[in-house]
Amino acid sequence: MRHLIPFRKPRPHVAVIRLAGVIAASGSPGRALSDVVLAPVIERAFRKGKPSAVALVINSPGGSPAQSSLIASRIRRLADEKDVKVYAFVEDVAASGGYYLATAADEIWVDVHSVVGSIGVISAGFGFHEFIARHGIERRVHTAGESKSLLDPFQPEKPEDLVRLKDLQETIHAGFIDHVKTRRGAKLLDEADLFTGNIWVGEKGIEPGLVDGVGHLVPKMKEVFGDKVRFSMHGPRRGMLSRFGARIIGDVVGSVEERALWARYGL
Repeated sequence: MRHLIPFRKPRPHVAVIRLAGVIAASGSPGRALSDVVLAPVIERAFRKGKPSAVALVINSPGGSPAQSSLIASRIRRLADEKDVKVYAFVEDVAASGGYYLATAADEIWVDVHSVVGSIGVISAGFGFHEFIARHGIERRVHTAGESKSLLDPFQPEKPEDLVRLKDLQETIHAGFIDHVKTRRGAKLLDEADLFTGNIWVGEKGIEPGLVDGVGHLVPKMKEVFGDKVRFSMHGPRRGMLSRFGARIIGDVVGSVEERALWARYGL
């Protein structure tokens, strides 16, 4: 009833959005971060209760470049529309696409052990052509268009496919670099390895300008808004099957890929 008392100044309110997991277009809510899953979460955080600020709590090794861009763009659009400052707080890791999300914030704060950076593009897979040949399996592929079987894992790598892949990666990498430069601006140190995929831990990310300092959500927001600041938590709602621990085959495959992404940063 406090808010009904006339002339009483409302307590500062920080809406907290938790962004934890691999960034991917598909996957169950609560396991994969995608624009379609997070859209209502982000909209609600910015619009409900007139927040004084929005805080992003990030723990992600990255994933889809397009989904990273869509999510970050949605956050920036609403921040500008509502004139609300955004703070990012990194837990274990905000790398690659995870760092892309962090740069949607006006300030980035990390733990002393947080991993940030990895501003690069990677493509990984397996080649099975020798395996299937040993087992007498014949691969049959029919296409209309020379590039439809690009990097087919059941055929030997083709030099022209690798050239095409490199071109795609460099285009995405250039977009990533442009986004970071736009968001971090003059804070960035002009050094050679900033965009090579290198990573930094904790306060070591301050000097190159990737982060603003070491700080945690509650104490930092109390420092900014006072001890009476209140928090509202926002995150994707898990479906019925997820709540009861049900898993499908696709989730098993996805979990293997997810573990590989986390393992890249020793997690």
